[in-house]
Amino acid sequence: MMNPEAQIIALGLELPTPPVPGGNYLPYRRMDRLVYLAGVISCSSSGEEWIGQVGAERSIEDGIQAARLCALNAIATMRTVTGSLDDVEQILSVSGYVSAIPGYGKSPSVINGASDLLVEVFGDAGRHARAAVSVAGLPRNATAEIQVVFQLKAAQDYEF
Repeated sequence: MMNPEAQIIALGLELPTPPVPGGNYLPYRRMDRLVYLAGVISCSSSGEEWIGQVGAERSIEDGIQAARLCALNAIATMRTVTGSLDDVEQILSVSGYVSAIPGYGKSPSVINGASDLLVEVFGDAGRHARAAVSVAGLPRNATAEIQVVFQLKAAQDYEF
């Protein structure tokens, strides 16, 4: 498997501009080799957005694409943190949220969109523990949101 930076190119992915906080919080927080990202939703600076509830105005396939956009936002944020995705040792966990109709039980299938992309980019280092839940609503009416915890390869002095 190629390193993550090369894999981004090989997959033909274009990372969006990392999202800016929508309130009084930080986009990430670092503790030694761990980087905790704030939640990132399925909207990007380039205008791409997935809004609405899965099971109502959005299909499961739409939800999967929304989760992929969330993963791209998370990856873009990590590149900002370290300067290179090659500094990521592994992804430890993903918490996924799907805006869905009451009783929607397929949120794990939707969040697979994010999980699958993380594994495509990072290989085995992208495999992670995960939660995937349905919720009544998300910020800006987003279809999906994820939070990710990354582990860095070394406790380097990154500019935070």
